[in-house]
Amino acid sequence: MIEIINQKISSDLLISLCENSFKTMVKFVVDTEQQRIAVGGDLHADGESLLLQSGSIQDNLWGANLYPYKKGEGRLEYTSLINIRPRQENNSMQIEDIELQSVVKSLAESLLLGKNEDLA
Repeated sequence: MIEIINQKISSDLLISLCENSFKTMVKFVVDTEQQRIAVGGDLHADGESLLLQSGSIQDNLWGANLYPYKKGEGRLEYTSLINIRPRQENNSMQIEDIELQSVVKSLAESLLLGKNEDLA
């Protein structure tokens, strides 16, 4: 199950998305231009595909993982195979640009789970 969101989701939906795949983690893909997220599923590529089908541009899509039961900086992981983009000077699975990480974090905190929120 993958949801494309552009407004804050409920804790219940976030828990459900976690339970449907990795239990303690959920994968998500951010569209930095349209400020929306495809969240859920087993592969970042699946969320990426849904966003592309609904009008997103490849250069604006970045994958990450959210561990909603953790607290602090360990909650987000900026790693995905879809992030390997030498033409955009990102040569690893990790989002290397600190400013881009900040955009991904901001969208994750506003649409998925705020930094002062938890699921416990």
